Amino acid sequence: MIDGPYFVLTLLGVLGCGLVAGVFYGFSTFVMRAIAELPPAQGVAAMKSINVFALRPAFMLAFIGSALLCAAIAVVTFVLLPDEGTVELLVGSALYLVGCFGVTIAANVPRNDALAKMDPGSPEAVAYWPAYVREWSMWNHLRTAAAAAASISYVLALA
Repeated sequence: MIDGPYFVLTLLGVLGCGLVAGVFYGFSTFVMRAIAELPPAQGVAAMKSINVFALRPAFMLAFIGSALLCAAIAVVTFVLLPDEGTVELLVGSALYLVGCFGVTIAANVPRNDALAKMDPGSPEAVAYWPAYVREWSMWNHLRTAAAAAASISYVLALA
């Protein structure tokens, strides 16, 4: 059984990954669908505003803090090689770091950056909007699943 500070670290990993999964799940299930129903110029403007607010400390603490926790859990697991939960801890860390954090950096952020450079009412933005919604949402579904699976993997390590 995992105990002491290692237990607390893993429990915080469960909470952080679960919290981030919940935020992304909200985007996958209703936020992006609602924004996609707006006229393109309004959808682009709304998403640009969301992307600005996402960079504030409230979300970034959970998102980057969870990545740091997952990295710490992986390092501690490699060093301690606990009798129980090693595989679950390493899988959980990899799921979040690659499937959630990595996908965000490699897939969602570049799309956000491209959208940020566009005037919402421009023909370029209107033409880009359907592809943006489709592609951004696809990658968001993946990072949602990865963060949720990471949380579950950590729970299994604690069981």
